[in-house]
Formats: sequence, C-alpha cells, structure tokens
Amino acid sequence: MALGALLTLGQAAAAEPTKPAAEPTKEDKLQTLGDLLVEAVRRPLYRPENLLSTKYTVPLRDVPQTVTVIPQQVIREQNASTLRDVLRNVPGISMQAGEGGGGPAGDNLAIRGFAARSDIFVDGIRDTAGGGYIRDPFNFEQVEVTKGPSSANAGRGSTGGSVNIATKTPHLGNAYELMLGGGSDDFFRSTLDVNQEIPEIKGAALRVNGLYHDQDIPGRDQVENERSGIAISLAAGLGTDSRAFLSYSHLAQHNVPDYGIPWISRAKAAGLGVPPGIPLVPFSNFYGNLNRDYENTTTDILTSTLEHDFNGDLKLRNVSRFGRNDRDSITTAPRFANATNGSSMVNQQFQSRDQIDTSFANQTELRCDLETGTLEHQLVGGIEISHENSKNHPRIISNTTSTDLYNPGNWHGVTPGSISYLGVGGGATTVGIDTLSAYVFDTLKIDRQWEINGGLRFDHLDTQYESAVVPSAASLLAGNRSYETFKSGQDLLSYRAALIFKPLDNGTIYLGYGTSFNASGENLAFIPHPVRFNFGTTVRNSTLSLLAADAEENTTAELGTKWEFFDKKLLLAGALFQTIKTNARTTDPVTPDIVSLDGEQRVHGVELGLTGEINDHWRLTGGYTYLEGSVTDSANPAERDQDLGNTPKHSFSLWSIHELPGHVELGFGTQYVGERYNNTNLTTRQQAPDYLLFDAMIGYELNENVSFRLNINNLLDRGYIDRVGGGHFVPGQGRSFILSTNITF
Repeated sequence: MALGALLTLGQAAAAEPTKPAAEPTKEDKLQTLGDLLVEAVRRPLYRPENLLSTKYTVPLRDVPQTVTVIPQQVIREQNASTLRDVLRNVPGISMQAGEGGGGPAGDNLAIRGFAARSDIFVDGIRDTAGGGYIRDPFNFEQVEVTKGPSSANAGRGSTGGSVNIATKTPHLGNAYELMLGGGSDDFFRSTLDVNQEIPEIKGAALRVNGLYHDQDIPGRDQVENERSGIAISLAAGLGTDSRAFLSYSHLAQHNVPDYGIPWISRAKAAGLGVPPGIPLVPFSNFYGNLNRDYENTTTDILTSTLEHDFNGDLKLRNVSRFGRNDRDSITTAPRFANATNGSSMVNQQFQSRDQIDTSFANQTELRCDLETGTLEHQLVGGIEISHENSKNHPRIISNTTSTDLYNPGNWHGVTPGSISYLGVGGGATTVGIDTLSAYVFDTLKIDRQWEINGGLRFDHLDTQYESAVVPSAASLLAGNRSYETFKSGQDLLSYRAALIFKPLDNGTIYLGYGTSFNASGENLAFIPHPVRFNFGTTVRNSTLSLLAADAEENTTAELGTKWEFFDKKLLLAGALFQTIKTNARTTDPVTPDIVSLDGEQRVHGVELGLTGEINDHWRLTGGYTYLEGSVTDSANPAERDQDLGNTPKHSFSLWSIHELPGHVELGFGTQYVGERYNNTNLTTRQQAPDYLLFDAMIGYELNENVSFRLNINNLLDRGYIDRVGGGHFVPGQGRSFILSTNITF
C-alpha cells in the first residue's frame, strides 16, 4: 500500500458555517460568478445557497425543480477521483458501459431513465459531446444536477435532466492547497490548488489547479488509469463593476480500457448448459488484449468571460469557449465466437476510435431586475451560437484473437502490421452540428407568498454528416470509395413554467411543467461508426433514416416542496413527477435500417432528498428515488410494455459526517441501486441484480493546517455490476483503502 500526504489549503472560511443570507430583495446587487464563489466559502459546508448557473436567479430553496448539489467539501471527504464517483451521491442516476458504435467509453450515464451522455455542462456551456472521456474533479467547485426536462435552459437533450460542473475561479485573498494520497492497488493521487492575488494590480488574481493520478482498478485484473491535468485561470477587476476571466484546462489520460465481461444470451446459455445472464466467472476476469488495447485521451478547454454591471439591477455577461477532445483508443469488446454452441471461446472483438471532437460556443446574456407596478421581475435573456464537430478515422485489423471465458489469457499475438491506420481522408466519418439559440426567463414575484417562474427557448440546428462508402478493405486502401452525405435543419421550441407558493418563510411548494427535445444526431454519436473491417469484410450500419427523423419530444410535470430546518442549515426536498417521451425512435425489427417515430416512453416516480447540517457536529447529504419506467408504445412488439433499460426502480444514497472530540471526524456512506435491464427488448435483455455498498472514513485534524483522512470504499468488498452495456457489463470496483494528508497554509 502506498501512503501519501495531502496539503489542502482552500479558503479558510469554508470550515466555519454561518447562517445563509436573507432572502434577496429588490435592492440586492446582482451577483457575479466570482461573488457566488466567495459566498460559497462562507456558507455551511453542505448547504449551497445558490446554483452557480446564471440562468437560475433565486435561492436553491425556491428553484421549482428537483436539484441536487454536491459541494467541494463532499468531494474532498470522499476522495472522489472521477465525475462518476461524485454522481454516486445522486440517486436516480445510472451508469452505462460504452459501446463501439453508439459512443465510446467515458462518462456515460442516464438520469431518470433517459440517456444523458451529452447533457454534461461546464460552467453552463455544453461539454465536448462526442469523444467520451473520464472527467476528474480536481478543478470542480461543485456539481449541480438538475432533474426534469431542461431544454429551455440547456438546449437539446436533457430529457431526464442535466449535469453542470462549476469550476474553480480566482478570488481575492491568497490561498494554497496541496494534496498527496496513496493506498491499495497502487493508488497515488496528488492535487494542487493555488490562488494568488497579483501584486500591484488591484482586483487581479491567478488560480492554478494541478493533478496527477495513477491507480490499478480494485477488483479488476490488468485495468489501469493514469491521468494528469492542469487548470489555469486569471481574473481582473474582482470587486469592481467590470470583470474579466480567462481560463484554460488540460487533462491527459493513459488507460487500459475495460469492456468488462460478456453477457450469456439465452441461445448461448442453452449451448453451454448454464443459466443465461451473468457468467459464473470471477468478476476480476479481464478479456482484453494487452498486446494492442490502450486508451489515450487529451481534453483542452479555453474559456473567456466578460462581465459588466451597469448598475445594481442590470448586468451583461459574455462567455466564449473552445473545446477539443482527442481520443485514440483500441478496445476489446468480449463477444462469444459462436452464439449458440457449447464453446466457451470469446472473441476479443476489435473496437477502434481515432476521433477528434471540437466545439466552439459563444453565449451573451443580460440580466435585468425591474418592477412593473406591484410586480417584481428577475429577467434573464440571451443568445447562444455554437459549432460542434466530430471526426472518426477508421482502422483495419487483418486478424482476430480469442480467449477462453473461464480461463482468459490477456496477451495474444498482434503484430503492428495487422492493424492499419488509414489517416485523414481514409474514409473518416464526420458529423457537425451548428446551433443558434435565443432564450428568456423570468421569475415574477407577485407578493411574499406567490411567484411565477417561466422560460422560453428557440433553437435552430443544422446537422451535416459524411461517411465513406466502400465495398471492401482492399478497395478502401486502394482509394476506391465514394461518400455518403446528409444535411438537415430543425427549428425547435421548448419552454417551462412553474407556480411557486411559500406558506412560510422556510418552505416552498411548487407545480412545474416543462418540455425538451432530442434532436437526431444530438450527441454526435447517432451516426454509423466508420466502416469497420474484420478479415476484409465490410460492416456498416446505415442510419440515414435516423438522421432524417424529426426530434423526439418530451414533457415533464412535477409537484414538489422544499423546506429549511435548523436555522436554515438543512434543506429537505420531495417531488412527484412524470416524464413522457413521444415520437420516440424505434428500429424496425425486420428491416433494421428503417427508423420510425412510433414509440412512446414514460417514467413516473418520487424523489426525496436532504442536505445540510443537523447541528455543528453532524452534517449529511442523501436521497431516495423511485422510478417506474416503461415503453408504452413501439414499432417493435418485443419492446411494448417492457421496462426501460438502465432504470432501477429504487435507488438510495447517504453520506454522513460526525465530528467527535479530539479533532476526529467519522464518515459513513451507503449506496443502493435496484435491479435493472440493459435494454428494453424482451427477447434480448439482460438483468443486472441490485446491490448495496458501504463506505467509511475517519479523519484527524492535527492542527489548523494539517489533517489526515483514511477512506475505505466498498467496505464489505461486494461484487456488483456498475455499468450495463448491450453485449457486456463492467463490474464495480472492489474494496480499497486510501490514506491522504491535507495541509493548508
């Protein structure tokens, strides 16, 4: 076991809870993102007062949607090292495994039963959609999960909700933080956080965050993750009416990719003489090929933000973002060599991505607080333009390898000459989306008890697609190919509205309704992957009918309530909701190239949540979600009236910290995820069983600058399925121990 020392200097006031600010009045000044981050270090550790997304102008208690915020303090206490780790605090979110054609491995997830891989935002701007990478929280201020349709806020997608990552920005006052941690499975992690005012330049500050992370994945043979990153941000004009921020982040990863263990289909189970579903093999088994498999990703994000307050009631903000994600990976998808006989041989199916995703976005936003008669308005309006592009180059493999299900060998002869890189122009598939959007939101305060909240958004999307059409690998290498192209344009309108009632100063009851849409090709993955070759045979999946299809349409109704207790340090929330997806895309079971909009899907359920402090020595965050999801109509009879895939009926999470005498604190966490299917087809679906996990933490503060923490994850070393895929599943991590040292100065 490696041991380390973590130096954590953040903003010292973050450790001293205070009462939240009073409810905003019309005289309150508009807050900048920097102002909100400064307030974040003065509030109770678990009790965020506001969302950092600028489209929400009211305190979290008054937002008429189910919202979960995971603050930096929880991320630090849990020693979370990926976005997936952070999101395990949010019930109703399920993880998915990557698939070769539908999208590469990365942060694939579903919210309330609906796919949300492209519904991840960084500081309010959609993150690079197509490439797929593992996000690391070393530069996270907090993570905000908004449930329910959010197209009015976010644009396309967000059927079940969206995730916004608020990053760390410079602030006034110097602060320095270093963390070193080590543990089982060769775990090593170090982060650095430095905030420095610039001498002689009033209102200017520089913030630098750094990362190095390396580990073997507990409970998985051969699987490794290594990444390094740096985030640099510069601010000018802090504390004035005009502010400017410039930030750059870079994250590089070198991993051994993991497509887990193959499912046993019903037909294969009959041949093997075993039950279908999960093979009776150790969950540590690795079926990849270490002679060829690798995963390298590089993610760069450059952002500039300009803000100006004309007065206390009028503010202008402009954000420009350029993002690029490079993914170079070869991954093994384990599939049985024969679908029906008694052979236990598993093909190490070749999956390749040589993919570059780029995006540019510009968002101009105006906020205005005003009065019309006796009514008070908090208006936000904006215009957003963006261009996203994804290009994937094919590779050719001239041989294949296999291994045994019960005795896998991870090294098989693959010579460099057996994999051919075709390079730029070698039959790449390209998809691009240009978006022009305009939106307006208003929170209308009628009196002390009644408010109306509404929003309207218009999106114009242009989609362009191009892919090579070739008869064989030899023809492609010889340059004999033509190109299949497609263009489409869509105009889409989305809206949301809510009535808010405040019976008491510490409580809110709301009734909300909203719409969203899923455009064709929205996540730059609903495209045929580049032509794949296996022994010279062309494998193509035409999806032109999918790209030509109209958008899916979604509606959600939600009745909820939020209440503050214990001097407004603890927030309790509950909601009843129903989401209906109409025009759902379905694939013809006889002619798979035909995609129609004959489907309907429905999810209804209950959300309960709590976050905050019971007293000065006990803080906790957690929640429970019940989901009842089904396919109410489909062109495929095998899908009708079936459960939605990756939609557990019950999920629960809790994280609790108790401060004891002697500067000791104890932490306890638990997560439960109910059983779920990997798809909606009655004849092919597989079921992942439910699981219950426990985590523990013990911390000791040596002095105000130095502290220690021991985290034990998956305390009982429970074997479970973490991510479900079509032909495979990925087991969750086994038990691990991490010791870290925090030093602040």
